[in-house]
Amino acid sequence: MDYKSLGLKVGLEIHFQLDTEKKLFCDCPTEFGREKYRFIRELHPSLSELGEIDPAVEFEWKRGRKYEYIFAENDCLVEADEEPPKELNREALLISLAVAKALNMKFPDEIYVMRKIVIDGSNVSGFQRTALIAKDGYIEVNGKRIGIQTLCLEEDAARKVEERENLVVYNLDRLGVPLIEIATAPDIEDPREAEIVAKRIGTLVLLTGKCKRVLGAIRQDVNVSIKGGAKTEIKGVQYLSLIPKVVEYEVLRQLRLLEIRDELRKRGLKKEDLDGNIYDLTEILKNTKSKIIKNSLEKGGKVLGIRLKGFKGLIGKEVQPGRRFGTELSDYAKLYGVGGIFHSDELPAYGITQEEVKKVYEFLGLDENKDAFILVADLEEKARNALRSVLNRIKIAFDGIPEETRAANPDGTTRFMRPRPGASRMYPETDIQPIRVTGELLKESEKYVPEPFEVKFERFVKEYGLSKDLAKEMIEDIRLSLFEELVKKYRNVEPKVIASILINDLRYLRREGYEVDRISDGSLDELIGLLDKGVIAKDSVNDILIELSENPEKGVLEIVKEKNLFKLSREEVYKIVLEVFEKFYDRISEKRDKAINIIMSEVKKVVGNRYGSRELYNIIYEILKEKGFIT
Repeated sequence: MDYKSLGLKVGLEIHFQLDTEKKLFCDCPTEFGREKYRFIRELHPSLSELGEIDPAVEFEWKRGRKYEYIFAENDCLVEADEEPPKELNREALLISLAVAKALNMKFPDEIYVMRKIVIDGSNVSGFQRTALIAKDGYIEVNGKRIGIQTLCLEEDAARKVEERENLVVYNLDRLGVPLIEIATAPDIEDPREAEIVAKRIGTLVLLTGKCKRVLGAIRQDVNVSIKGGAKTEIKGVQYLSLIPKVVEYEVLRQLRLLEIRDELRKRGLKKEDLDGNIYDLTEILKNTKSKIIKNSLEKGGKVLGIRLKGFKGLIGKEVQPGRRFGTELSDYAKLYGVGGIFHSDELPAYGITQEEVKKVYEFLGLDENKDAFILVADLEEKARNALRSVLNRIKIAFDGIPEETRAANPDGTTRFMRPRPGASRMYPETDIQPIRVTGELLKESEKYVPEPFEVKFERFVKEYGLSKDLAKEMIEDIRLSLFEELVKKYRNVEPKVIASILINDLRYLRREGYEVDRISDGSLDELIGLLDKGVIAKDSVNDILIELSENPEKGVLEIVKEKNLFKLSREEVYKIVLEVFEKFYDRISEKRDKAINIIMSEVKKVVGNRYGSRELYNIIYEILKEKGFIT
């Protein structure tokens, strides 16, 4: 696609969990703890200072859900909203100021903490505390200046662990962890450029050494719009490599939705003429073979439907790979607890016959060649709420594209979460005093200003012996600070070996399907420590990493004992090589040019990964030379 002519504009909001000793507004540690007890809350919307209710807040309230919270041993009454917050964490503030300096940003005279109304359950209080630290900065990427609009310091939300029909369960262990949010200007004009900018900003924050090194510590949200479209916020893009695809698919979605709008106009349809009635079709489909409908009716539910005159073929139009306009409508319905929708563009299917489709058309007074319908089977109140939501979304289709907050799927497509929030959900936090941004404070923050990429890169190549590619990847990796800690701690393991384990070995195993993100920094530290002491060989590292990915609670030494991966001594291996040489002497004599390979293969059957391949090669070479096989 020609993104320039489409007027593509992309902005990023990147969140970084800070590795501080304490949470943002209390003295609790930022490490997770075990569960102590649970409690349940209901959240309600409140008016802003302007007397308005934010649309995203109103949407969450209408869903009518309750929230259960897991209170962990490392939590306190601040997380439970039973005690006022303490003063802003100074360490987190200094790190934020340092990052803002590196992004060429401007500081206010005073920093104020604000409350942002959020009633999706992720904050027990019904709001999130956030502070604007700096604004109006920039970063240079490939010769282009990308604006940095704001840098905020805020408390991270609670961690969702379970979601049922009308109850969501959150763990409070993550709530209150300091979080930096960096928002770029919509200066990005290409999907690939979005990934490059995100990586550059991520690298800069990682260089402080104060970003947490756990899965989910860095989260990317992407804002996308095109000419004639609408600003869409896509949350939770887990991997940098997925950003270009997310942008591409969102552009495609907006183009297809504009095509639907234009087709509606071409057909002479108007949203004012849309039938807003909901019809009861239970009697018509009471004997259907559709398992979904039968199960719903057995539970006391009904089959309800809406009429869509002139919509034939539009509900089934593909808007993203594997997702149709009907899928978008289904997303709206599902948020009210129903399993989804049936629509005429996909029927007969799912056990609904052609004869039943015809009866529905007749009952609704619709033309099979021109019109469409949508059905929902569930308890009556839920089904009606779901269909009302679908009708509201269809009305927006006449105008084009709604401003939405969407969630990223693993394949790069997206799904509806809620309407985009407005400006009506912010108001001052009265429990925390403003902080003066003084010269003394800015000077103190300089200790966290990250070492420039170029300086660290040169040091990694010259001092640590890393290749240029490996040095670049290590600097951009979330375990950068762990690497530097391990290099200082373990002098008997070459830095390039440590970097290769953290980058190449973990990446290879991830591609093979192993959940290497479950491996803790502590386990990696223990692993390198055993290498440093000569307890294990480098060749056994992948075996240990695989076991850790499947059983992360195990200790590395425990795995070594279970799998007998203790490194053999040189004397033991030398003896084994001699035995193999004598046993396969005739074969080795016959194929002298392959002697090393023959012995290596046979010795490996005995030694496995308990001795390094390079060291083993040297022993074989030494013995073959002694025996006159190599001159």
